[in-house]
Amino acid sequence: MFDFYPPAIFFDGTPFEINRLMVIRFIAVALIVVLFWIGTRRMRMIPGRGQSLLEMAVGFVQSNIADGALGKVDGKRFMPILASMFFMVLAMNLTGIVPGLNLAGTSVIGVPLVLALVAYVAFIYAGIKKQGGNFFKASLFPAGVPWYLYIVVTPIEFLSTFILRPVTLALRLLMNMVAGHMLLVLCFSATHFFLFTAGGFFGLFGIGTLAFGFIFTIFEILVAVLQAYVFTFLTAVYIQLALVEEH
Repeated sequence: MFDFYPPAIFFDGTPFEINRLMVIRFIAVALIVVLFWIGTRRMRMIPGRGQSLLEMAVGFVQSNIADGALGKVDGKRFMPILASMFFMVLAMNLTGIVPGLNLAGTSVIGVPLVLALVAYVAFIYAGIKKQGGNFFKASLFPAGVPWYLYIVVTPIEFLSTFILRPVTLALRLLMNMVAGHMLLVLCFSATHFFLFTAGGFFGLFGIGTLAFGFIFTIFEILVAVLQAYVFTFLTAVYIQLALVEEH
């Protein structure tokens, strides 16, 4: 668990403290910027290999998340924030399986919480932009419910719509990354123990734990991609719910 709270490297004891986890996050963001810069610096009608890969990745977000949840018109409006969110979550998730980094940038609450707040602000903005002040009324007082049931329904709607959505977004991403890191640590720590400490017959167990470590590494890659997709898709769904007249 100490991996999630590394000691400070720079600016110890200040609000700008930088530790190993922050460096990993900087690396992930820098990698995204460099890849997009390389892929878009020489845009051509007949794309090269780098431009094609980048267009495929962006097209995946647009067709499967933005357009899929919001439709083409609203999907185009919110595509920048959804694409940024997807690639940021994906890059920071994948740092958990990169040798030398071995820790997901989303495995501590800061980044998941900030991203959840961004999704929350986008959801509120979309609702107010579309419906004005009626957005909160439609959210808290669903149409067709007898007036006396609003005593029960309205608090539940407030809790589920305005409190639980950002909280569950952040916790879902956080806990998946924490669990994945712990699995990998257990497998490779056990491998090191069986091969280099226990020795002898116990080395056979080390081969098994090493194999499980590689299997869980592949599984962690799938989880990293899936969580980026789920987080971004749920953000798009919440925005879509804010855009409908009655929900």
